[in-house]
Amino acid sequence: MNEVALLLAATIASGTPLALAGLGLLLNERAGVLNLGAEGMMLVAAIAGFATAFATGSDMLAFAAGAAAGGGMALVFGVLVIGLNTNQYATGLALSIFGGGFSAFVGAGYVGQRLSDRAQWALPLLSDIPVLGPALFRQHPLAWIALLLCVAIALMLYRTRAGLILRAIGESPESAHALGYPVRTLRLLAVVAGGALCGLAGAFLSVVYAPMWVEGLVAGRGWIALALTAFATWRPARVLLGAYLFGGLTMVQFWMQTAGVPIASYWLAMLPYVATIVVLAVISRNPTWIRLNMPASLGKAYHPGH
Repeated sequence: MNEVALLLAATIASGTPLALAGLGLLLNERAGVLNLGAEGMMLVAAIAGFATAFATGSDMLAFAAGAAAGGGMALVFGVLVIGLNTNQYATGLALSIFGGGFSAFVGAGYVGQRLSDRAQWALPLLSDIPVLGPALFRQHPLAWIALLLCVAIALMLYRTRAGLILRAIGESPESAHALGYPVRTLRLLAVVAGGALCGLAGAFLSVVYAPMWVEGLVAGRGWIALALTAFATWRPARVLLGAYLFGGLTMVQFWMQTAGVPIASYWLAMLPYVATIVVLAVISRNPTWIRLNMPASLGKAYHPGH
């Protein structure tokens, strides 16, 4: 496999957890809920997935455990912010901090442990195509599931009644409630579904991408996934594109280090995070553009009858 194919393959693998988490957060935000706890959910899901894979040897069970952990934490978040009307920003930050500490505590006995070699995936014939074959058709199935989820969520949001209702709740929950839709129940379902996708992303990181456990394994990807939704103007296809862009930047820094580029590794490691800050700074310079694309009720509590 030549260097271009290696870089493309690594970019897709690196972008997959960002895509899964970003699509999950997109569902939350389209329903009007801002969950800043993605980093914590991904960390708890990562240790849940790793511990399950370590004990059972089953990737499927590991992914199920990760999705359940992420969905469970999102359920707690949803009950607090939707049922008890706590502040979304403070609750999300608390969830993120809790997830970091809890994953470190639970994972203390797994630090430095590695999983056995994972199965290698390849589609017959297609994987033998020069350059594109190794890059595209030797990926883990979750990489393709992320792509299919992107298509499915886009179709759901813009081609189905359920998607129209979800977007209506994110724009004007009062109007949706007046039409008879259970706004808070639907918001809670969107939050749990988004948390499950964040959990799947966390499990992918600890089971497939880096089949080991170290404290802080997620390394800020939850925050990048949050930035992706704004970068993508709350559209699924752009979330996928942004995920691969940030994944590519992560891989470029490793490639530059191995190529002997005379730049300190600390500066190269900053690339994805600097790109995140630059993108958010550029986006925030145009408040009209943000207002036209952002769900109108994002981050705002809804109290029926008030």
